[in-house]
Amino acid sequence: MTHIWLQATLFVMASSPIQSLAVVMGDLVQSERSPAPERLHAQFNDVVDMLNMRYRERLVSPLTITLGDEFQGLVKSLADAAPIVRDMRLHLMAKAIDCRFVIGSVEIRTEINPDKAWNMMGPGLSRARERLNEKRTGSLYRFSILDDPVAETLLEAVGAGLTAIERGWTDQQREDISALIKGLSAAELAKHRNVSVHSIYKVRSSGNFDAYTMQWHAIGAALAALDRRQERS
Repeated sequence: MTHIWLQATLFVMASSPIQSLAVVMGDLVQSERSPAPERLHAQFNDVVDMLNMRYRERLVSPLTITLGDEFQGLVKSLADAAPIVRDMRLHLMAKAIDCRFVIGSVEIRTEINPDKAWNMMGPGLSRARERLNEKRTGSLYRFSILDDPVAETLLEAVGAGLTAIERGWTDQQREDISALIKGLSAAELAKHRNVSVHSIYKVRSSGNFDAYTMQWHAIGAALAALDRRQERS
């Protein structure tokens, strides 16, 4: 039976077109220590459902919770993956939920499952999973880039920088920076909070807003360049 299953799998892989995509993976940090696991599970599901709706045009296979505290999804491109990860991180932080992420390049050689992100095979998936399981680094943003170790190393370094900035935020800094990233101006945020614009800029500065957004821009630009290179190959 195993031999027959393997033959069938190899046939499907051989007959399916190779698709170069991006995978987004993540898992909740120390979820097993949560004092309210049912509430954590419900909040996690709510965020995943919201992002699947928001980014449905970028997702090839939706963000899917696989083991209760882990998820994965397939995205059209590496550049499309970055805002999904950032959005999920900020939404989970607002609920005091810590999560680590991986953005990886993959080549899917089986049929795409458009309903759930599982039961697919191809180079890059297991490597991204290995990255996710490397928990001793402390960085919450990991990258797995096929055939480009230099780009992968640089992206990993930027991801470590993002993690360090976020871990230094107060709740107010996180709230303000999240609002500014969503497009609210300093004046609009000041009015909403009933404080001076100067106060908002103080929070921006103390929360390293400029460095934070610059690093996300660098990640987006690097991933877009990798996507263009893949399209040319």
